[in-house]
Parts: sequence; structure tokens; C-alpha cells
Amino acid sequence: MDAVQRGDTVKVHYTGRLENGMVFDSTMSSSPLIFIIGESELIPGFEEAVIGMKTGESKKVKVPADKAYGPYHNDLAMVVGHDQLPEDFEPEVGEQLEMPHEMGYQIVYTVTEVSKSTVTLDGNHILAGKDLIFEIQLVEIL
Repeated sequence: MDAVQRGDTVKVHYTGRLENGMVFDSTMSSSPLIFIIGESELIPGFEEAVIGMKTGESKKVKVPADKAYGPYHNDLAMVVGHDQLPEDFEPEVGEQLEMPHEMGYQIVYTVTEVSKSTVTLDGNHILAGKDLIFEIQLVEIL
């Protein structure tokens, strides 16, 4: 039986959890995820975990933050006045807003707090700075 190698297209089921056990994503009640190993379609730690697996095999792996969504960057969180937001934007916690960064590219910010006069925006990925635990089942090497 062949083991997964870089360049293989694979089909996997997985459940992703935070260290406290909270599930943040899963394919268990939907279609398996299909991706090519080594194409950087997924976080590096997930791809690395699948390499060497055989069809039907399952494993549980802890992916450290640096091989997942990276560290949390405090400089990507900011408090702005309501007047600094687009006129038609009514901020609510959890909403996302794409805004230009001072370096010239766009960043997707998540609203994390709303007060009468200010809005707190966070440009970090919601899983930045977190170690992740994945239960992975290799369904098939395509």
C-alpha cells in the first residue's frame, strides 16, 4: 500500500480543535477535503501530518501556531472611530471588513468590540497564535 508523498492529490476527513477541545472546523458531516500535498493550499503543519499516511489510516496531530496561522501580531489590532469606517458599514462583533493597510495591500479585519464612539478591529486570522489539534483520516490517494 502506498504512502502519501509530496505532489500526491489526497482526500481526507478531519476535525480541527483548539487545545480546550472546541471544534473550529470539520468535514465529518460533509464531503472530504481534496488537496495536493506541497501546493501550500493548507497550513504547513496539516500537509506535513498527511505525508506518510496510508489509505484508511487515522492520526491525531498537534500543529504548533508557527506551522498553522502564525503568531498573533498586536500591530494588526486597532481601535478606530466610527467616522473612520465606510459610511454604509454598521459594525457588529464578528463582522468582517476589508481595508487598506499602510503598506499598500488589503487586510480583512474582524470587528472584535463596538462601543458608542469606537470600534476595535483585528487583522489577525482568528486562529493566529493558537496551537491546533487535528484528527485526520486519509480516505484516498487519488
